[in-house]
Amino acid sequence: MSGRQARSSKRAVRAMAAAACAALALTACGSTKDTAAGGGDGKVGVIVPLLTSPFWQSYNDYVPKMAKAESVDALKTVNSNSDSAQQITDINNQLNQGVRGLVVAPLDSAAIAAGLDQAERKGVPVVAVDVAPEKGKVAMVVRADNVAYGTRACEYLGKQQSSGKVVQIMGDLASVNGRERSEAFRGCMKQKYPKAKVLEIPAKWESDTAASKLDTLLNADPDIKGIYMQAGGVYLAPTLQTLKSKGMLKKAGQSGHITIVSNDGIPQEFDAIRKGEIDATLSQPADAYAKYGMYYIKAAMAGKTFKPGPTDHDSTIVKLPSGVLEDQLQTPLVTKANVDDKKLWGNTVNAAG
Repeated sequence: MSGRQARSSKRAVRAMAAAACAALALTACGSTKDTAAGGGDGKVGVIVPLLTSPFWQSYNDYVPKMAKAESVDALKTVNSNSDSAQQITDINNQLNQGVRGLVVAPLDSAAIAAGLDQAERKGVPVVAVDVAPEKGKVAMVVRADNVAYGTRACEYLGKQQSSGKVVQIMGDLASVNGRERSEAFRGCMKQKYPKAKVLEIPAKWESDTAASKLDTLLNADPDIKGIYMQAGGVYLAPTLQTLKSKGMLKKAGQSGHITIVSNDGIPQEFDAIRKGEIDATLSQPADAYAKYGMYYIKAAMAGKTFKPGPTDHDSTIVKLPSGVLEDQLQTPLVTKANVDDKKLWGNTVNAAG
């Protein structure tokens, strides 16, 4: 979430497989190397992709707290409002204000290159959050392993429903997040649960699109056994509403219950798990996105670099095919068994809104 990309995304980019950890003996990714003078001081611009999703609302709330904790002088966040062209303008505006660093959650993994090029020309380091840019220079990508999202959703759903029809409500396939989750889920189901039939809804991270296409699909295939939602922040409410309107929203344990697994880890998903409306979600770490976005931009401004390998915060830095480094943060599976765990960020924020 999840991760949502811009509705105005112009073109598809090639699928990017998650790189394997390249950790070497005696090389830990937590080790740094000073390549420039400076202490990481200066104003930092923070650009969020949208504020219509509970996930990004939470991330936005975490930013000033984590900036203070990491001693980063962050400006007030700028909302690109789901417009990738506006996001490039936002980057240029921040650069014109003289920021020394940028933390950006790209709306479009290809289009963001124009903004990254502007930052590089001005010598301003950038940390990308949630989405790995296809091109352009970034000091670090702070992101969950999106291939793991699709695979783990498949494994959970497949154990519950190893045959019959299952649906994945996909994100924008012009985005690396949407593609990786979709391809991983599809491939895992084919390999591990060949008796299951995967039906797909390309919903572009749009709640209205998800609702209308799910309604149409259920009219033709009312016998579905499972649903994988790639972004609970935008798909949870329309999915539950659509199922309820058709008399198909049965609680876990009841006859006819449809197994539902999601991505994001927002409070609304946790409430739905407690009610038995959905079964599981993979918690995308909004708090850690903000924390390590600030951590890495401060390090980049101070001229520090990192190497592939395990970190001291239970993640792994990998080198992507594009050559950039990505810190792949942990994404715990949340079910009824651990939904009340106070360590989960979704239990530390208000579910309202």
